[in-house]
Amino acid sequence: MAIREFAPAKINLTLHVTGQQSDGYHLIDSLVAFADIGDWVAVDKAPEMHFTVRGPRAMGVPTDDSNLVLRAADLMLSGQSASITLEKHLPAASGIGGGSADAAAMLRAIHKLYKQPLPSAPDILSLGADVPICLESKTARMQGIGEVLTPIPALPPVWVVLVNPGVEISTPRSFKALASKENPSMPEIIPVFKNLGEMTAWLLDQRNDLQPGAIAMEPVIGDVLAALATTKKLVLTRMSGSGATCFGLYATEEDASIATRSISVRHPEWWVATGTLGSGVN
Repeated sequence: MAIREFAPAKINLTLHVTGQQSDGYHLIDSLVAFADIGDWVAVDKAPEMHFTVRGPRAMGVPTDDSNLVLRAADLMLSGQSASITLEKHLPAASGIGGGSADAAAMLRAIHKLYKQPLPSAPDILSLGADVPICLESKTARMQGIGEVLTPIPALPPVWVVLVNPGVEISTPRSFKALASKENPSMPEIIPVFKNLGEMTAWLLDQRNDLQPGAIAMEPVIGDVLAALATTKKLVLTRMSGSGATCFGLYATEEDASIATRSISVRHPEWWVATGTLGSGVN
């Protein structure tokens, strides 16, 4: 029986770049949450390997070994074969962990289908710095190069609107554009937010250090942030990850839906999606 696993979008509510290791990897300090917007991965036992990509964002997605889903499957299948389907809804190279979330979902699916243990932490990290946190898909503080995860209590109820203008920014390119490699980290203790107002006030004092460089490379990201800023009842807007997806936070589903319709009408060429923000998988 096939296992179908959700791959939720990863949202970097903050992203502080605090240093760089001698091997070139950057050190980060980020508050990460997950949306109920994402891709789907399905896997079933089969006599030979078969990989299919479908869905509204399938065009251009590689189907060879460069796809993280196949690399994740290779870590666990140990010579066994499977039929794998990736259903793409998230844009590629967009700062919301699409490929990493897909790889993590593949690991969870094979773990459930074959009853095999998950790979070691170093092997999981070898797939990408975002894969460990996407494997958990729980609100957490992410530090180091992505391997140090600290669980965070559930966030207050909040709706998110995600907007991507259709440009791709690779993570290495975004980090290369950093004006400073060493910046202040988040406060040592992240408070427990009693309500959305408390969370917003705290987030306003934090940053995404990659945002200015990304806007310089792709000015349309600034246009996205400006478009979100004009929507009614907006709580906060910021770029996620290395870009180019930006998010807006809203208190209610109605506020988020109105914002989504407004941006979609004015910019039909942009990808726009809305959902709740919290933990993406149970």
